[in-house]
Amino acid sequence: MSLKENEIAPDFELLNQDSEKVQLSQFRGQNVVLYFYPKDDTPGCTTEACGFRDNYDKFKENNIVIFGVSPDSAKSHTKFIEKFQLPFPLLADVEHQVCDLFGVWGLKTMMGKEYYGVLRTTFVISPEGKILKIFENVKPTNHFQEILDLFSK
Repeated sequence: MSLKENEIAPDFELLNQDSEKVQLSQFRGQNVVLYFYPKDDTPGCTTEACGFRDNYDKFKENNIVIFGVSPDSAKSHTKFIEKFQLPFPLLADVEHQVCDLFGVWGLKTMMGKEYYGVLRTTFVISPEGKILKIFENVKPTNHFQEILDLFSK
């Protein structure tokens, strides 16, 4: 992981599920949760997304904007959002450029086979654009609570 806590998060622009451009720097003045996940509508990714969904009001109360990022298309994101009524945007990083920028595209192993994909990682970014916290090797269950705990201290 090349990025470190207390550094300014790199700016980027990606399309959301509605094919609208979203730029990270547009959200200065707010806390941002940028969570990178491997694939829409898979068990772990659904658990993680639904945890954010079910606690969305708590994030809003803390002035926290949530963005999920994966290499899936905007169309795939739309289906995922509709199926699980997700109240936050998902960003399409089809060419994994932002995943590369944030250092979360890497070698993975499943059933003895190696492949490249998204390393489940979350960045919490301050209103000033600094990385407050990096969660690596995220476990999808109750991950939302780890983030909320940062703001309850």
